Amino acid sequence: MSNSSEVAPGHPEPNPPTTRAAAAAMRTEVVADEPEPEPEPAPPMSREPRRGILAAIERPLVVAFVATLGVLGGIVLGSAIASITEILIYIILALFISLGLDPVVRTLERRGMKRGAGIGIVFGAFALLAVAVLVFVLPPVVQQIGQFIESIPEAIAQTLESDWFLTLPSDLQLAVSGALAEVAEHIHQPETVAAIGGGVLRIGVGVASAITAGFIITALTLYFLSSLDGMKRALYSLAPAHDRPTLSRLTERVTASVGSSLLGSVVLSSINAAVVFFLHLVIGLPYPALMAVIAFVITLVPLFGSVIFWVFASIVALFSNPTQALIFAIGYLIYIQLESYVVSPRVMNRAISIPAALVLIGALVGGTLAGVIGVLVALPLMASVLLIIREVVVPKQDLKVVAPS
Repeated sequence: MSNSSEVAPGHPEPNPPTTRAAAAAMRTEVVADEPEPEPEPAPPMSREPRRGILAAIERPLVVAFVATLGVLGGIVLGSAIASITEILIYIILALFISLGLDPVVRTLERRGMKRGAGIGIVFGAFALLAVAVLVFVLPPVVQQIGQFIESIPEAIAQTLESDWFLTLPSDLQLAVSGALAEVAEHIHQPETVAAIGGGVLRIGVGVASAITAGFIITALTLYFLSSLDGMKRALYSLAPAHDRPTLSRLTERVTASVGSSLLGSVVLSSINAAVVFFLHLVIGLPYPALMAVIAFVITLVPLFGSVIFWVFASIVALFSNPTQALIFAIGYLIYIQLESYVVSPRVMNRAISIPAALVLIGALVGGTLAGVIGVLVALPLMASVLLIIREVVVPKQDLKVVAPS
């Protein structure tokens, strides 16, 4: 008899697993040999967006009505903003003036004075300066404007008979004399006289409006200057907590640059006006107060303002006396060099440097949009934009490095 443990030939018995680990490995191999289940088909994409588009196409009146409501809303919003444009200009101007006065107040604070007392001193000095301008500068300027308009025909006649004019080429004499004669004839026309009278009337109305606006801007400036730190803290609280240190540092640099730019521009223009007034008095040129005010306005444009006024004032002085005009041109040219290399670096030491092309573009755009105020405000805005680009945009772009393949 054969033993029951014997195995039939041709059917060898597999070796049984000796350990639990071996049994688990065998089960894993069995599972791995089983075929993987086929993936379920993806659900069909929703056709709701397509249906929405088709519904909009099928209902053109509804779409047109909604679009009309949007256009009307934009027109109403635009007209509302246009109606308060003057108020917005007051607010922006007061904010920029407060930023310009803030460095002075902070200087007084660093010397141990409280902020309220520093604001009082700054505003007191500003009020005294405004009263001095109204009393001592404005009346002579108005008087000299009238004298200048009345003296134009006589100045043209004397220029045509002067020795330096007769030494010019005949073609140039003919062209200049024709242009001057046309100017003199235009001035004597009744409509020109009426326009000048209307302009004087408009100037009077503008002065009254400027006084009213001055009180409003002064009140807003006083409020902004006293609450500037609180306004900054409110701005910082709107940002995420991890971004607040960066926002604080950037805001402080922007406000310091704006304040330094505004204050520096006003100081440089005031120095220009004083130099022009002194040169006219020393040389004996007419209209010193008028030319000083014109110099203050034109030299608010950095870099180019002094050169523009130098050309303009030299041409005006040429109608009075060629020798005096030459002396003035040389004297003011010397001051321009001193201003460029000595005065301006000391006054504008905290302001952000702006490329010359951007200075010209900013002055043109600001002057076109808002006149002298636009020129005064456009440059600090451009400096702020450049600072944000240098401190935020450029570092982020530098971090975008293409990984090597």
